[in-house]
Amino acid sequence: MHTSLVNKKPYKPYTIPCKNQVNVEKTRRMMIRKWWRSVGSVGKCDGRYDGVRTMVGKASNRAGVHGSKLPDAKALDNVTIIVAYSNFIVYVITTSQAYLTPLVAQRIITHAKFLQTPSRQSTFSKHLELNPGLSKSTKLDEAVTLIENSSSSSSSPSNLSSTPEAYTDLLHACISAKSLHHGLKISSLILNNPNLRHNPKLLSKLITLFSVCRRLDLARKMFDDVTDSTLLTEKVWAAMAIGYSRNGSPRDALLVYVNMLCSFIQPGNFSISVALKACVGLKDLRVGKGIHGQIVKRREKVDQVVYNVLLKLYMERGSFDDARKVFDGMSERNIATWNSLISVLSKKARVHEMFHLFRKMQEEMIGFSWATLTTILPACSRVAALLTGKEIHAQILKSKEKEPDVPLLNSLMNMYGKCGEVEYSRRVFDGMLLTKDLTSWNTMLNCYAINGDIEEEMNLFDWMIESGVAPDGVTFVALLSGCSDTGFTEYGLSLFERMKTEFGVSPALEHYACLVDILGRAGKIEEAVKIVETMPFKPSASVWGSLLNSCRLHGNVSVGEIAAKELFVLEPHNPGNYVMVSNLYADAKMWDNVDKIREMMRQRGIKKEAGCSWVQVKDKIQTFVAGGGYEFRSSDEYKKVWTELQEAIDKSGYSPDTSVVLHDVDEVTKANWVCRHSERLATTYSLIHTGEGVPIRVTKNLRVCADCHSWMKIVSQVTGRVIVLRDTKRFHHFVAGICSCKDYW
Repeated sequence: MHTSLVNKKPYKPYTIPCKNQVNVEKTRRMMIRKWWRSVGSVGKCDGRYDGVRTMVGKASNRAGVHGSKLPDAKALDNVTIIVAYSNFIVYVITTSQAYLTPLVAQRIITHAKFLQTPSRQSTFSKHLELNPGLSKSTKLDEAVTLIENSSSSSSSPSNLSSTPEAYTDLLHACISAKSLHHGLKISSLILNNPNLRHNPKLLSKLITLFSVCRRLDLARKMFDDVTDSTLLTEKVWAAMAIGYSRNGSPRDALLVYVNMLCSFIQPGNFSISVALKACVGLKDLRVGKGIHGQIVKRREKVDQVVYNVLLKLYMERGSFDDARKVFDGMSERNIATWNSLISVLSKKARVHEMFHLFRKMQEEMIGFSWATLTTILPACSRVAALLTGKEIHAQILKSKEKEPDVPLLNSLMNMYGKCGEVEYSRRVFDGMLLTKDLTSWNTMLNCYAINGDIEEEMNLFDWMIESGVAPDGVTFVALLSGCSDTGFTEYGLSLFERMKTEFGVSPALEHYACLVDILGRAGKIEEAVKIVETMPFKPSASVWGSLLNSCRLHGNVSVGEIAAKELFVLEPHNPGNYVMVSNLYADAKMWDNVDKIREMMRQRGIKKEAGCSWVQVKDKIQTFVAGGGYEFRSSDEYKKVWTELQEAIDKSGYSPDTSVVLHDVDEVTKANWVCRHSERLATTYSLIHTGEGVPIRVTKNLRVCADCHSWMKIVSQVTGRVIVLRDTKRFHHFVAGICSCKDYW
């Protein structure tokens, strides 16, 4: 039992009054010899209490002394007492079948006070503790020099060079600083010391140091040079495995783990987690399941870190059922566990399950971290789940523990923008005050761009420049795309030139794609072709796609065929390219060429992506596919609302534009197909299941067709509803029969 030898009183170091350092040293040695004769021999120390370090060990009845409550004469069988005081040298007093009286204990304290030798401490960890800056990279030279001097000195009864703790702490400092230079010096000292080179803890630290410094060759040599197998403990094997994993060699890390098992070493939590991480890196579910079997057979339970990695492995490989079994079978689940499952669900676009898991997390009062919300918000943006996004915003406002970080607020701003609520995005942006970074400005600019508010975007850009924030390439992608969507051709061209001359930003492929789109959509096909021919990069698929789309809008078949030919080479399996060129031929009534494109798609096994739209009503997301929803369309509520809606629309003079149906069929069939487009089904569902005056928000996976665009305008007029439609290109805000795009789309 560790006890203190003195009461908790401040102590002023005793100074020996000598004229010079030689006399001080003589006096100090004399007092040491006198004290040594009275109390015993030298050893080492552990523990620290109020400036005095003590330990009583190797006794049948461990005992100690504490201030005025010193024990009476008491037999201590083979007791070892270690005393240290602040910067004083440490001594060990051993009594064998002797008696330690209060008088002897007091003599120990008295003599310890005279032994002030700052450069002769028994453990280097104590010295680092008193000098915290010494373990930093800037003080490593001083620390290494100190331990080298101690290694070469033999005058001290307690030699620093034989203390493993000294090297452990110093190696830890080298690992933190990634200092290979100092690590090699320490390695040399350890290997040349017979008392240290067989220490497994130091061996694992050296392997970790070399692997952190990206010298796997040195780490492996250190590992292979061990001749005594008893030194290769589980921690040493784990250090070698994590070294490979850290340096991008998961296969070698897994082989180290297998060799460890072959050496009959029982794996611990750390080794198992390293092996599972290697399986994640190798995408090897089979071996991962084998390790899972080891976990099940273990007598001891593994910690949450192991379960979190196992969970990630199953989720990454698509074994969602197995992952859920692991998750449900965990006796304890921390925030990291929930975040791991939520993160993978988000990456796999399983947003419905992710939202359900987040709500269950709240029901179980688990709490959340900012990382949890930063992971969920992009999923809300992806499916335009505004209600869920607002729930998360409310959680942020309710949290009193700390202020939300900038990445979280940027995600929140992006979520509102991609749900069509650009006003809320601006409120978040304005509330950030002094915490805005460049990403914050770019996110707000992009929110204005996709919602078609080019005037506000231009004003924000001017404010950004006045605030001294330097724009980057992402900034100009947002500005140029906004100009493309709104027809601000001249402003877009001037921005492209200012980007190079005024702001020193070199145009990338994305900027040239925006420039081609700006010119092409404005009908300047020849100028767009010239840009494609003279740009300093090889045109990418996005550049040719912008040109093909412009040719489709303006009926330029000859240039469109050139763009399509290039796209078929760059993206041979992208169905959107085939659909776009097929639409180009269909608009030109070139039905033979349409059939050729469809035959080409059939031969290459390419299928057109079905039109799909979804809406969020309450806490559920409803999905509709073009031509589908038979059960919904057969319901009485749908028939009633649809009939009333059609009557009101017919009175406004609307008639279906069947030219958007690019099939050679009769007009009646075309009209029926148009009425079954997914965005119409989603809008009708929202009219039925939302209250009067509530905005309708529809998201579609493809571009909205011209007839559905006209239909949406009329529905917003006859119902008095605001309809926000997001397609793959931009937002359309329909209010009282007018769209925010001003029919330029």
